[in-house]
Amino acid sequence: MKGRLMLLTTVLAAIAVTVATTVALLLVDPAAPRSEAVRTGALSGGAVVALYALWLNDRRRRVEEARHGLEGEKVADERFARSVELLGNEADQVRVGALHSLAWLATSTPRYKQTVLDVLCAYLRRPFEHPELRDAPDGDPAASDPAADRELEVRRTAQRLIADVLPWGENPDPRRYDLDLSGARLDHLRLEGRRIGRLTARRARFHGISRLGHMEATKPVLFTDATFLGRLDLREARLDGGLSFQRARFGDDVVLDRTAVSTFLDVDTVAPTGLMGTLLVGPQTRVDGAVDGWALGVP
Repeated sequence: MKGRLMLLTTVLAAIAVTVATTVALLLVDPAAPRSEAVRTGALSGGAVVALYALWLNDRRRRVEEARHGLEGEKVADERFARSVELLGNEADQVRVGALHSLAWLATSTPRYKQTVLDVLCAYLRRPFEHPELRDAPDGDPAASDPAADRELEVRRTAQRLIADVLPWGENPDPRRYDLDLSGARLDHLRLEGRRIGRLTARRARFHGISRLGHMEATKPVLFTDATFLGRLDLREARLDGGLSFQRARFGDDVVLDRTAVSTFLDVDTVAPTGLMGTLLVGPQTRVDGAVDGWALGVP
């Protein structure tokens, strides 16, 4: 109904412009041929119709774009739901494919980025045991467990994709995304140079070298009750929200070379029996807090 009213209004306006233009030309120059005045008036009325046509085409284009946008959101929602469902598949290759699908979705649809990171972190928080990821070496060779080996590769893929999704380098994304790895068992975690918001890793187990150098965090980085079985590298990291190692346990060195920590730094740690590393503090790093039991060194 509204479209018909707009069309009728346009037609009436075109007729009025045509008549008004023709009459005006005849009044201004009575000697001019009437055919020329009528032709000019008709062109003026046609211009009104042309403007209406342009407006109508632009409106149709915007409606079509909105429809495509809604369809795209629907496809993205379906893809996300399907990928999350596939994370429970028994086949490890299917789970790897689902993880890659989620990472692609986070890149192509920015509104999903934090949600995808939450899902990847939730996958890593699932209970997991592997012969190679023991809290203390016992001298015996690790027994073979093919199912655990395959799951370990899936989890390593999830760790790598978290790093791929996070902004770093020249990536212009201004948002800072949060990571919750509480209770996760992590193997050679690498977040070098990534820009994040909050990193929560309470009670997490870190195996191998954890490379967090040059990382930037605007919110607290919390390793409360965490255990590091390998070296922790935080060289040149910028932690504006503070850093907590409260009751954390370390089996190797912690590198804080040229690390910038604002707000607070809690290094009140607990050493596991027979395991203790060295707190490697660079000349440009200031350490405030309890450092009892730590051997201080220079990286």
